[in-house]
Amino acid sequence: MAKNLLIVESPAKAKTINKYLGKDFHVLASYGHVRDLVPKEGAVDPEHGFAMRYELIEKNEKHVDAIAKAAKGADAIYLATDPDREGEAISWHISEILKERGLLKGKDLHRVVFTEITPRAIREAVEHPRQVAADLVDAQQARRALDYLVGFNLSPVLWRKVQRGLSAGRVQSPALRMIVEREEEIEAFVPREYWSVEAELNHPQQGFTARLVKLDGQKFEQFTLTNSKDAEAARTRLAKAAGDALRVTDVASKERKRRPSPPFITSTLQQEAARKLGFTTSRTMRVAQKLYEGVAIGEEGTVGLISYMRTDSVNLSVDAVKEIRDVIARDFGTAALPDKPNEYKSKSKNAQEAHEAIRPTSALRTPASVAKYLDDDARRLYELVWKRTVASQMVPATMNTVSVELAAGSEHSFRASGTTIIDPGFLAVYEEGKDAKTAEDEDEGRKLPPMKPGMSVPLGSIHTDQHFTEPPPRFSEASLVKALEEYGIGRPSTYASIIQVLQSREYVYLDNRRFRPSDVGRAVAKFLTGHFMQYVDYDFTAKLEDELDAVAAGEAAWVPLMERFWKPFKATVEEKSESVDRSEATGARLLGTDPKTGKPVSVRLGRYGPYAQIGHMDDEEKPKYASLRPGTSMHTITLEEALPLFNLPRTLGEVDGKSVTVAIGRFGPFAKLGDTYASLGKEDDPYTITFERAVELVRAKEEMIANRTIKTFPGTGIQVLNGRYGPYITDGEKNGKIPKDRDPASLTQAECEALLAEGKPVRKGGRFGKKVAAKKAPAKKAAAKRAAAPAEAPAKKVAKKAVKKAAKKAPAKKAAKKAAKKAVKKATKTA
Repeated sequence: MAKNLLIVESPAKAKTINKYLGKDFHVLASYGHVRDLVPKEGAVDPEHGFAMRYELIEKNEKHVDAIAKAAKGADAIYLATDPDREGEAISWHISEILKERGLLKGKDLHRVVFTEITPRAIREAVEHPRQVAADLVDAQQARRALDYLVGFNLSPVLWRKVQRGLSAGRVQSPALRMIVEREEEIEAFVPREYWSVEAELNHPQQGFTARLVKLDGQKFEQFTLTNSKDAEAARTRLAKAAGDALRVTDVASKERKRRPSPPFITSTLQQEAARKLGFTTSRTMRVAQKLYEGVAIGEEGTVGLISYMRTDSVNLSVDAVKEIRDVIARDFGTAALPDKPNEYKSKSKNAQEAHEAIRPTSALRTPASVAKYLDDDARRLYELVWKRTVASQMVPATMNTVSVELAAGSEHSFRASGTTIIDPGFLAVYEEGKDAKTAEDEDEGRKLPPMKPGMSVPLGSIHTDQHFTEPPPRFSEASLVKALEEYGIGRPSTYASIIQVLQSREYVYLDNRRFRPSDVGRAVAKFLTGHFMQYVDYDFTAKLEDELDAVAAGEAAWVPLMERFWKPFKATVEEKSESVDRSEATGARLLGTDPKTGKPVSVRLGRYGPYAQIGHMDDEEKPKYASLRPGTSMHTITLEEALPLFNLPRTLGEVDGKSVTVAIGRFGPFAKLGDTYASLGKEDDPYTITFERAVELVRAKEEMIANRTIKTFPGTGIQVLNGRYGPYITDGEKNGKIPKDRDPASLTQAECEALLAEGKPVRKGGRFGKKVAAKKAPAKKAAAKRAAAPAEAPAKKVAKKAVKKAAKKAPAKKAAKKAAKKAVKKATKTA
């Protein structure tokens, strides 16, 4: 057995490193986090120094057992999890588990850190180990405890006041507020009209355009002309003053340098990958992880292609810079190389400068040389990282900007600008993307013909153009990450998860790759901003991050930080739980009065989403309800838009004495005839659909139902049906699979019963339903039987077998867990 055990987080990393360290090392993966807080109240105890109760993560139990088994026979244990707080915490958790199991006695325990997976970096890390950093672990524990206390205490308030099943996060909530506030800005925005004026000039060598900068002796500004009448009058004056030509009054030439952008940190990589590759933040991190952990590169074997991708440092190691400079000299010439390496300073005041920026592990591995070993996503991301890194160590680009002033008479003047690149410098390799173009960007690459003061340039025409100011754009993934970074909300490792959580909770959704808040998201943000403002305040959240950084740096203790947060937070939660009115919390709005009944019309947030209501709950007559149209927000709907919603259900006519009606249900609009329901198509509007079209949809559904039944067995409830994915058997409780070589119509009752016995439970409750739990009794009996196994079997083994068996027998997770827990208790007692 190997003398040394080295533990990393992922199996891919373990596989790569195993090849580097030889037979003296056994490399295993923890598969991420191994322990987490017990998912119940009291997991963090503020009354006893914020003591935290952890439990093994169920899916990683077998990996922990494998680590423990290997640790038993090892002389030394190396904890080589990721080089950030999360990684430090995982190392600490592993060491705590091994300590609890008595597996560290007489063994050396080391913490090793590397930011790239290359043979040199791994060997160097193993040769220079350290101890687990208690300060980093404390900072991560504090972060986890804060997130737990916010989630466990604030989420139940949201359930009672807004909607069941909602949750609030310490870092996600300020991010949600950011998106909602931008939406409100857009809704409140009132566009202003303005006009621009341009002259088309016919220079003998090359035509060009000049924009108006002075009108009637005054500087021409954005809102100088705000209507078509004034714009046309100005155009007429300019044309008259200019005649056939504009006179050149000044030519200015200015040379400037443009420095390259620093190498990537997590946030800038996510932004550029979004802009240039169309990647989401989670996709970027997934692909980067693969490049970091190792790719098989021909004869060279498996090697990590980029350094660690969760970093806020723009530093590059001395060795990396030397290699990059060699590549620049080789591929772009010594003229592209600055006299000394370019240095960059991190914007983040708490950046961990000991870390490195994201860079290729070897600049000698050009994108072209590794392209054939990579899939398309990995190839494109690697190329982005390589180019950005190499460009960061090149000379600045030299630009020349020429500005020409052209007079139209003595009172008016135009300006034309053009920028040309004298020396591309770093631009020969890479140029950073932008979210919005500026006037300077428009001039770039435009070359003006040669002109001198006093020259007359023939005038083609003068034209005016109408414009309207635009609201601020909604956040894209790139601009949201940039804003989070600027405000100091979250840290490099959390940006992707913040965005993922907001989307998975359906608080926000993407519309043309821009974030829009859902009505539920707006209600949550409005409630939190109105009643827990301090905890969604950008400065407060950023300050808390700074305090956590101070704990990580060993400059502050974590328990006092927790106490400062917890006491006022707890008091606010208790007070708001009692004082806040639910209607106000959900963002309910009174739209006006129904002209037919004189009753109030309002919009509210219900269990299944927003709806409109006529009347009050305490009225003698029950209120009328109506679902909102898809794409309509309860925060912007008007009375005029809401009233037609109550025209549903509509009765369109009769067929054989039965009414044909149209309405909107929980799963969308439908037509109904007798007992038959048919969903409307995407192109069908329930408010305008015709009688003929509704009948057509119902008849199609009836025909489908008629063709659905292949065979029935009266008195048994067993049917052979045609389903979406082919024929199957059902008895209403279970679905059975039909063998491919059997004709469904030839199945006997006995055969159907046998196939159903091996089948799966039917999903109940429509598209949002859960799987029906199989009868619990057999699972319980099986668990109990194993719990009462012979005494020589250790209690833990018995319990584990019971867990597995219960999980297999009971398809529903809840049933399996209950049976398993009872088995554990019984087995422990027996032992």
